[in-house]
Amino acid sequence: MMRRRAWMAPATALVLAGVALSGCSGAATKDAERAETRKAKTIPVTVRTAQGSHVFQVEQARTAAEQEQGLMYRTDLKPDGGMLFAPYPPDGTGPRPASFWMKNTPTSLDILFIRADGTIARIAENTVPFSEAQVPSGEPIAAVLELVGGRSAELGISEGDTVSWPRDAERG
Repeated sequence: MMRRRAWMAPATALVLAGVALSGCSGAATKDAERAETRKAKTIPVTVRTAQGSHVFQVEQARTAAEQEQGLMYRTDLKPDGGMLFAPYPPDGTGPRPASFWMKNTPTSLDILFIRADGTIARIAENTVPFSEAQVPSGEPIAAVLELVGGRSAELGISEGDTVSWPRDAERG
């Protein structure tokens, strides 16, 4: 009986280590799958400025749950990525004033508030990560585009510039 127990402890440890490692690779796999799903669900958003046009490939937040989550907890943002909140609000009753915050958002963002005619009403540049301070639109808006902080200035994007995207994407 003593001999059997002597080998059982190392065998049990190996099995537990295998389970733990498979759990880690499973988590990594799930993270990779989520990132791939986000990538597959991107839409082109074009911003037309005085300097020309720039196309972003962004995720779209259409539902209330998607808009509440936004880019919280995300650290994988690309310079030409972001998130489009359209329609805003998600129930389609807009346009109306909006207010965003940076709670649980570790990456600084530029928040572009977009009127129903596609023009940019306001740009909140380089928002403060994790801040719970309200970032208001200042007027009724129909969509919001979030980009990596500083991109608006880099590309010369200004209030009054136009933003367009495939409107059928709003219906899913």
